[in-house]
Amino acid sequence: MLAYTTYSEAGGVGKSTLAANLAVADARAGRDVLVVDLDPQEASVSYLLDVGERRSDAQADSLVRHMVERERGPFEDLIETSEGVDVIPAHNSLEQLDRHLSRREEEANDFGENWNRNVQLLRVLRDNGIHEKYDTLIVDPPATADVKLYNAIHATRSLLVPFEPSGKGRKSVDGLEDLVPGLEENLNINVGVLAIVPNRFKGTNDQQDMLDDIKKREYDIPVVLNERGSLFEGCWRQQCSAFKYIEEHRSRKRDYELETLERIEQLADHLWKTVEAPA
Repeated sequence: MLAYTTYSEAGGVGKSTLAANLAVADARAGRDVLVVDLDPQEASVSYLLDVGERRSDAQADSLVRHMVERERGPFEDLIETSEGVDVIPAHNSLEQLDRHLSRREEEANDFGENWNRNVQLLRVLRDNGIHEKYDTLIVDPPATADVKLYNAIHATRSLLVPFEPSGKGRKSVDGLEDLVPGLEENLNINVGVLAIVPNRFKGTNDQQDMLDDIKKREYDIPVVLNERGSLFEGCWRQQCSAFKYIEEHRSRKRDYELETLERIEQLADHLWKTVEAPA
C-alpha cells in the first residue's frame, strides 16, 4: 500500500490541490484510493472534491468521534465518493481535535490505560482494515505541526511536499531539515520524504536556482508543475479535479494543460514505484 501525508509549512491551497489530483490520477489508473481530510479550513480537499455537506452538523458522526472512541455509527458511513476516490471529509470538530484527544488521553490515564493521542488515526484505520481495502492512502492535514499532523504521520510514515519556488516556499523546504528529525524523535518512528513537487513554476532564474539548491540536498523531484493558475482556480470554482475540469468545463483543449495532467499521472506512477514489491 502507498501511504503518504501531503504537508507544506507554507500552507496554501496548493497542498490540497495536489492531494486531490493525485488521488484522482490513481483512481483513473484503476487503484482503490482513500483520502483522509484532516484540515478544518473551508478550502480543503473536501471542498475541492465536493464532499462533506455535514461538516457543520454537530450531531453528525465524524472521524473525530471515531478517534476518541465516541462514534455514532460504522466507520464505512463516514466515507463519501467523488470522481472514483473515497474521501473521509473534514468536519468542524477537527478544530477541537487536540482538546478532544487530550481529554480522552487523561481519562484513559486515570484508569491506568495506555492511550496515545498521536496514534488514534492509525488505530481507526487499522481497526477498519483500510490498509487491506485500499491501494493508496493520502492524508491531508493543515500546515501547522500539531496533533493532526502527528496522527497523519503515524498513519503514513511518509511526506509528499508541494513547493512553490518563492521565498516562503523555500523556507518551507528549509524547514524540512528540522521538521523530519523532530518528528522522528518526538514520535519515535522513521519518517521519509517521498518527493518534493515544485508547482507554479515560471522558469525564472531565481526559481531555477531554488530547484538546483533542492536537488543538491538529494530530495527527489520527479516532476515540475508549471504555473497553471487558470486551470487550478477553475478546479476550485467548479469543485473538481483538473481531469474533470478539462473534460467537462473546457470548451477547447489546451496542450499545456494536457501536459500538466500527464505530469500529475507521471508523479502518481512514480510514487507507486517507490512501494511496488519486486516481481
